[in-house]
Amino acid sequence: MVTAGDVEVATDCVVGALRPAVEADWGVRAGTIEWSCRKTAEHIGQAQLHWASQLAVGARTQYVRWSAQAQPLAPPAGVLDFVEAAGRILASVVRASPAGTRAFHPWGIGDPEGFAGMACVELLVHSQDLAEGLGCTLDPPADLCDRVLARLFPHEPRAADDPWLELRRLTGRTTVAGTPAPASWKWRPTPLAEPWDANPDPEPMPFVPLTAAG
Repeated sequence: MVTAGDVEVATDCVVGALRPAVEADWGVRAGTIEWSCRKTAEHIGQAQLHWASQLAVGARTQYVRWSAQAQPLAPPAGVLDFVEAAGRILASVVRASPAGTRAFHPWGIGDPEGFAGMACVELLVHSQDLAEGLGCTLDPPADLCDRVLARLFPHEPRAADDPWLELRRLTGRTTVAGTPAPASWKWRPTPLAEPWDANPDPEPMPFVPLTAAG
């Protein structure tokens, strides 16, 4: 099971890895993705706060219509504070949410555990992107990665024994012994005991950046 405590652990891991690099140039590219390190970090914080909002009001059909971002002139240390605060806010909302809470995500209606798992993926995988761009090392707990895989990717066969390596493979960051990421990967927000369609037609809402989704 993925819990609010896991979100806190992931947040601590990310902040601990990236804090030594706050004097670096966060305008450089983050790993293999197209965003800068600053934009990637801001996206991490945005995702946590939007998902906290989803759970807080039980939004079932769309994203809550507001936008979160770091201050435009905030230095890297300030952007990392934004990431940390957002992670801790989401953890608090997950902890306070009744088990029956359900909320919208484009890939399925999620429960508090599903949102906790998604938060861990966003925190860890995108922070690995930052770490590659900034020359840092991120080493999240294997047991945390294993629980996230079991909750969000039960539909994907595993190709690696190392859960952190497998989590990066399933999110398109690496290959394992020649096994690439799925051609079109999705995590499962919906509880494992409830029906889930990985490819609804039509999708309930196009997957677009949170700041544009409303």
